Amino acid sequence: MAKNKTLKALTETSRIENQNKIAYLFILPWLLGFIAFVIYPFFQTMYNTLFQITAEANTLIYTYNLNNAAGNYGTAFRNLYFFPQLIDFVMMEITYVPTIIIVAFILAILLNTGVKGQSLFRVIYFFPVIIMSGPVTGILRYNGAGSLLDYERNIVFKMILSYSPGMAEALSSLFSNFTMVLWFTGIPIILFINALQKINVNLYEAAKIDGANSWQILWKIKVPIVRPTAFVTSIFIIVQLGTYALNPVYYTIQNAIYTSAAGIGLASTFAFIYSIIVFMLVGVAYLLLGKPEKVKQVTLSSIQRKSMEDIAKRRLKMKNQGVSVE
Repeated sequence: MAKNKTLKALTETSRIENQNKIAYLFILPWLLGFIAFVIYPFFQTMYNTLFQITAEANTLIYTYNLNNAAGNYGTAFRNLYFFPQLIDFVMMEITYVPTIIIVAFILAILLNTGVKGQSLFRVIYFFPVIIMSGPVTGILRYNGAGSLLDYERNIVFKMILSYSPGMAEALSSLFSNFTMVLWFTGIPIILFINALQKINVNLYEAAKIDGANSWQILWKIKVPIVRPTAFVTSIFIIVQLGTYALNPVYYTIQNAIYTSAAGIGLASTFAFIYSIIVFMLVGVAYLLLGKPEKVKQVTLSSIQRKSMEDIAKRRLKMKNQGVSVE
């Protein structure tokens, strides 16, 4: 009776509403910071694209110039460096993001097999996330520490070069920084390991009873279940590459701010166009990985249902006896 009263008290509408208010109170500092440092600067950047902004006597002078040859947008389209670098950035995202996701997923599977010393290897793969920074990355790239040696002599690369020079150029950029690509897998590996560990192992045992091999378990169980994690990982990688030293557009925007002939208005236009491209890349990632699949109702046979029940009973018995069920 007392248990029912406690459950009723916890599920009262007024109590749930109060808990929601407390939860919003906890995230209020983050919301204020997000509005102040993300939302407001974004809309301020959009506003700056409409003006030529110059500094006179430590004061910013806004001059509306959208009617003058399309203003900053026309200047951006006529710029000799911005759009080629923007195309290079898109090609970098197209080649780097799938590579990082695939490599991180493979390493996560290998680091989740229960072998001895896997904790040490997890630390090793995550260690670059701790030490990597803009200056460190620049020094390593300057000394050639991020590239694979002699990949251009490979017969496969030569075949690709003769078939499609554009694809060969994209692959060349990837292999030139392949070590850094591996360094970007630190956090994705952790996310994939977390997703793999949450998969109910009963699914593996039931699949093996039905005759599935490891390859079929990988494609029919692991890949579909970790797909939402892959979507989150792709967004993280897209944004991370967009603000890192590998990004050619980042320094163009940064330099335009301090150029008297360009100014903050043109730099804001560069940043706004660049942001639209990033949002489009996130949209592509959503269509490929984040879009929910149609739910398919599967009817188990009596033998499959009995096998699942036997597995659950056996694991529950082992758990009650204190035997590890991992």
